Parts: sequence; C-alpha cells; structure tokens
Amino acid sequence: MTLSKKTKRQLSIRLSSIGLALTLAACGGGNQTTTTPDSTSSPSGTQQSSQPTASNLSGAVLVDGSSTVFPISEAMAEEFMKANPNVRVTVGVSGTGGGFKKFCAGETDISNASRPIKKEEIELCQKNGIEYVELPVAFDGLSVVVNPANDYATCLKVDELKKMWEPAAQGKVTNWNQIREGFPNKRLGLYGAGTDSGTYDYFTAAIVGEEGESRGDFTASEDDNTIVQGVASDEGGLGFFGYAYYEENKDRLKLVAIDSGDGNCVEPSETTIADGSYKPLSRPEFIYVKKTSLDKPAVKAFAQFQIDPANKNLIKETGYVPLPDDILAVVKERLETTKIGTVFGGEPAVGVKLADILAKEK
Repeated sequence: MTLSKKTKRQLSIRLSSIGLALTLAACGGGNQTTTTPDSTSSPSGTQQSSQPTASNLSGAVLVDGSSTVFPISEAMAEEFMKANPNVRVTVGVSGTGGGFKKFCAGETDISNASRPIKKEEIELCQKNGIEYVELPVAFDGLSVVVNPANDYATCLKVDELKKMWEPAAQGKVTNWNQIREGFPNKRLGLYGAGTDSGTYDYFTAAIVGEEGESRGDFTASEDDNTIVQGVASDEGGLGFFGYAYYEENKDRLKLVAIDSGDGNCVEPSETTIADGSYKPLSRPEFIYVKKTSLDKPAVKAFAQFQIDPANKNLIKETGYVPLPDDILAVVKERLETTKIGTVFGGEPAVGVKLADILAKEK
C-alpha cells in the first residue's frame, strides 16, 4: 500500500507520540521535544516558498508550545530545513501554557499557541524583559465528536454542551437523557484536552463562559489520540479536539454539528471555519516570536516561511485552514515592522473575527 504524504506525516507524528509515551512511562514524566529530521522529497502539490532560498543560513531555531500547532510547525520545519540544511529547527510540545512559561523565561525563540497570550503570561514576559511579535498562522475549528453508534446527538446546542461541561455538572450530569428529553438513558462519557492546554482554555471560554473552568471528572489528556481512542471505544462518549484530528480519524468518529443559539446546525469544515460561521468554536492559531531572536537570520527566515502564502498547502496538508491572503498581508507587515505585543489584550479570542481585530491596529 502506498501512503500519501499527509498520511506519512501524520503517522510520523503519531509514532512520535507513542515513542514519547513509552519514554515518559520509563522516565516518570517530561515534555516532548522533537527535532524534525531532514528529508529529500517534497510533499506532492506543495508550492515552493516565494522567498529566495537562503542555503547559506545556519544556526538553531527553538520552538515549543501547543500540541495543536505542533503538526504545522513540524511540516514547516521539515520543508524549511530542506532548503536550509545548515539550520536545525527543534519543535517541542509542552502545551500552550507550558510553552509560554519557557518563552517568557527566554528559553525559546518561538512559542506555538492555540489561543492568545493571557494577561498573566504577558506580565511574566514583561517581568523578564521578553518582547514578542504575535503572528496568526492558521484557522482551526474545535470539533465535537461522538462514538459512531451515537445516532441521536447529531446537533447540540451550546447550552447543552454547557450543561455537560460546567463545574456544577460534576458528579450530577452523568447520562445523556439529562441533556435533552428524548435522548437515551445511557451513561455520558466525557473526553477532552488537559487543563494546561490552550484547547481546553478556548473550549471552556466558548462553551462554559469562563476560561479554564469546567467539571473535573472527565478523561483529560494532552495527547489528542488518547481522546480519539476514548470516544471511539465508548458508545456514550463525547470529546473535543482540533479539526485536524477529526479529519485524520473520521472513519472512527462521528462529527456533531453545533447550534450557537440561532437555530442553525453547523459542522466544522474548511469553509465554515474560515468564514466564522462555525461558531463559537472557530479560532486562530498563533506563533509568538521573541523580538531579540529576530536578530538571528535563521529565526527570522523561519518565521517568514511560516506566513508565506506559497506555503498554504503545508497548512492544508496538516488538516488546518490557511489564512486568506488579505490577512496574511497584515500578518507579514506585523513581522516586517516588528510590531510588538498582542492585539487581544490578554483576553480569549472567542467570537472575534481575526480580520476585524487586526484592522483595528491600522
């Protein structure tokens, strides 16, 4: 059987996760750090960057943070190192929050984030004299999934999801028939991102109304594949994670449409995520680049590579939605002018349109 480039890349990510789990089991803990290996072939259909190939670049680029953004950074790093074999891009995964801790301590050049930087993280960076440029790189739609045997929860209202996930539900809301009249008397099994995850922060802000607040009696994991396996093996299971992981596992899971309160049931797709009609679970993904690291040619070139419109196929290949050219133009200007700080003021990005909030700066 011949595997597609996308499948090979996803298999590589999965094997890295399995290897990490085995290592952590042996060592008793730690964070994943992956140095993307060099390769000699290009993804089928991938456009080449419009930037001049800078084969004389050398040095190291240290990236850490969100597991959601990790596949994007891994794909970008692989292609970037083909053109720049003397540059080593190392991509770690310690979650959005864990990544910001390292970043604000000056330990990394770039921090991947599946949500905007929080107020306390802004303060930590300020305390340590770390300035940064905030760069959106893609769109994602948090996907709510159930077991394929579930033939009743085809569309859920935000209020119904809140009833499942709010802190008051802990130990009390345990069956599907408590969610809606007509649902079966079947045990409700909940699976979601770990509490250090930016995905968890965004989901709780969008659904519960308070970032980082939810019931505690759910199966939490920083590894999205664990959530996939949990829902796939639990007939009453429901979980959430990034759209890319649903796309990779659509044969094992059933997607749930979301009614944000206007009576329309909308599923995540490239179109509904990009235009914001899949609400309130559409969100931008980010990289944060340390200002002083931009003095390193390799770091600056890698940041430019990630927001180059010619590399949109790499975004699609990993299952995410590329930013439109008009937004990319604004993002590119932010990098070229070294625009310091965040446009979100330390607040969640729930319900905001990226184009509108970026336009306020101009």
